[in-house]
Amino acid sequence: MFHAGIIIKEELQKRGKTVTWFAEKMCCTRTHAHKIFRKQHLDTDILLRASLVLECNLFAIIAQRISS
Repeated sequence: MFHAGIIIKEELQKRGKTVTWFAEKMCCTRTHAHKIFRKQHLDTDILLRASLVLECNLFAIIAQRISS
């Protein structure tokens, strides 16, 4: 099983970026960013936007974790 929000938070931390930075790039509040991190399942729109912001393919990371 995978948890999309945790994967996003892990990728954010790998890049040394803050929640405030992520929220600004996602055009949302810090509170909403934290809500994203808590969600196990996210809409593809949010995953796509987060992928672009973090400059990584979250879809591929999730697919890899599912197949592991």
